[in-house]
Amino acid sequence: MTLQGSQKEGIYFISDLHFGLQGREEELLKYEKLERLFSLVKADGRSLYMLGDIFDYWMEFRHVIPKEFSRLICLIGDLVRSGIEVTYVAGNHDFHLGTFFESELGLKTLYGLNRFEYAGRRFLFAHGDGLGEGDHGYKLFARFVRNRFNLGLLTAFHPDLAIALMKRLSYLSRHHKPVDIPKESNRLLNFAESIAADQEFDYFVCGHNHSQGFYPLREGASRYINLGSWIDGRYPYGVFMHDSFHLKEL
Repeated sequence: MTLQGSQKEGIYFISDLHFGLQGREEELLKYEKLERLFSLVKADGRSLYMLGDIFDYWMEFRHVIPKEFSRLICLIGDLVRSGIEVTYVAGNHDFHLGTFFESELGLKTLYGLNRFEYAGRRFLFAHGDGLGEGDHGYKLFARFVRNRFNLGLLTAFHPDLAIALMKRLSYLSRHHKPVDIPKESNRLLNFAESIAADQEFDYFVCGHNHSQGFYPLREGASRYINLGSWIDGRYPYGVFMHDSFHLKEL
C-alpha cells in the first residue's frame, strides 16, 4: 500500500484510548482531548491510523449500536467526511469490527500486522496483540472471543446482556498478566527487532501493552514506536510529518 502526495502531509496515529472504561469525568476529558486532536488532523493531516482498542469493548450487532459510543462514532464519521483517510486496526478489545465502520462511516478496517509506504518511508503497523513469542494464554483467549460460532452466540443475545458479557471479557483481557511482566513489556520491541533482521522498514508502530516509547532498531536503521494509552492521565499520539516521526501529547 503506497500513499500518494497531498498538500496535507501529516499522518497521525493513536491507540488504546479505551473509551467506555473510566468514570464520567475521565471520559469527558478524553473526548475533549480527542476533539482537539481531530482538529489538528483536519488542519494538516491526510490520514489517521487508529491502532486498536479505541473502544474498551466493541462488537458489531445487526441492528444496535451501543449508545455510550454515539459521540465517538459521530466524531470519527465527521473526520472521514472532512476528507481524512481513517484506518482502524482491530485490537484485543475489538472482538469483531464487522462491516459497520466501512459501510456506514467510510473507514478501512484491518487485522494483524500491515504496512504502507509514504514519502519514501516504509511503515509497519499493528495493534500488537498476538505478535511475537509467548503469551499463549492470551492467544488462546483471542481465538476464543473471535471464533465465528462464539460471535454468533453473543450477537444472538439481547444487546444489554451481550454488552455486559463483552465488558467482562474486556476486563479479563485487560487483567490478564503474564508471569514475567518485564518480558511482556519488551515482547513487541523484541518482535520488531527480530523482523528488522529479515526485512527493511523505517517505522514499526504499535500499541497494546501501554508502554509508550521510541527506540532504534537494527543499529538505528529502523525505529520502534509504541503509542502508549489514554487511561493514565496522559494523551499521546504519533505523527509523521516533514520526513520525521514524533511522539507528542495533548
